[in-house]
Amino acid sequence: MHNITLPSSEISNFVGLQGLSFLTLSALLSSTSSRCKPAANSLGCSPPEFQIVFFFFSLYLVAFAQGGLTPCLQAFGADQFDDEDEYECKAKSSFFNWWTCLYAGGILVPLFILTYIQENVSWVLGFGIPAVVMLLALLLFLSGSGTYRFRVNTHAKNPFLRIYRVFIKAAKNWEAAAPVAISIEEEAQGVLPQKSAQFRCKVTSQACSIWFACLGYCIIYAQPSTLFTKQAATIDRHITGSFQLPAASLQQCFISVTVTVSLVLYDRVFVPVARAITNKPLGISMLQRIGTGLLLSSTSIVIAAFVERKRLALAREYGLVDMPNATIPMSVWWLAPQYVLSAASDVFAMVGLQEFFYDQVPSELKSIGLAMYLSILGVGSLLSSFLVSTVQKLTSGNGEGGWFANNLNRAHLDYFYLLLAGISAAGFGYVFNRSYVYRRRINI
Repeated sequence: MHNITLPSSEISNFVGLQGLSFLTLSALLSSTSSRCKPAANSLGCSPPEFQIVFFFFSLYLVAFAQGGLTPCLQAFGADQFDDEDEYECKAKSSFFNWWTCLYAGGILVPLFILTYIQENVSWVLGFGIPAVVMLLALLLFLSGSGTYRFRVNTHAKNPFLRIYRVFIKAAKNWEAAAPVAISIEEEAQGVLPQKSAQFRCKVTSQACSIWFACLGYCIIYAQPSTLFTKQAATIDRHITGSFQLPAASLQQCFISVTVTVSLVLYDRVFVPVARAITNKPLGISMLQRIGTGLLLSSTSIVIAAFVERKRLALAREYGLVDMPNATIPMSVWWLAPQYVLSAASDVFAMVGLQEFFYDQVPSELKSIGLAMYLSILGVGSLLSSFLVSTVQKLTSGNGEGGWFANNLNRAHLDYFYLLLAGISAAGFGYVFNRSYVYRRRINI
């Protein structure tokens, strides 16, 4: 185990606490400021420029802390399990499941409580409560410092230098034939040449190939908060006679709830059954879990395409094509399958990627492995924006609005969804057909 993640987690926690405290102070300054500078073409007033800069600086502090806290704290938590102990090895897989479960469940708290406080009570209180919770979490984390596990190898070479050398060798051997998968007998006996440079080169290059193969999934991962929300904004979102869900809340309502419930079922029902069938500690291998998530992701986006075609057909049927602000007579429950399947894909692919990248990097760099997982989500979001921009330019010629016309009733989100399904399906095929040499000795 490595000890770098503990101070990194503490630093990130402290920076996050500072960011939330500054956000609270920013809201307090805004509410008590006597200066009011009328904004152009507005009945209100804009705050002083310093307050605006201070507010965005606070947001960047929170984002910076999040980038350091998530991989370091998650890696540190997983490091508390002993890989040599069979029970703890199984429990470590559950750790990743429950981490994501609580993360998804925690999103529901600000959705239903903090949002109400910020809009109806006070923004100061809305930012202050998370700051206090962060402080309590930091104190709770520090209180257990004497019980945490550490294993420090003072004679180990610099892990970054080792990775650099492996990447150089991987680049030189990029054109070489794909490595042959280790036989079942060798894997069962744990006969893996882990210390050879050739083995590390194969493992590192193939781990990077899995990273690239999952970009399609991560592009689809960005859609519920963007295009799915635009779809939802055009249809009837009434749950009861008078209560209407905000379009942006559907992601949290459907996805967060589904992820929370599904992970409990996965950990307590699916894994024990699969373990009894396959005799594997995790039930199914990491790549099987990731591949299942990619398949579910592709299925969700295909369903989204057909739902979008249904929405467009209803717009034409009721003569609403040129009325973009009109509500199309289509129940919000039509969108439930694509949201639920998207959440189910996260249960398999997202948690599978966390385990995979944590497991396949040197022991000194577990947090770097989890940062690689997070980087896929970030790059996927950027690629989603790039694809939308590129496709819009290519399809908006001849006076047409293109696939992403401002009037969604004349757009073709269904075509874009099918394009994403094809990209994700290609990644799914790669994951299941690529021979992969696992770094670890255990049967995963």
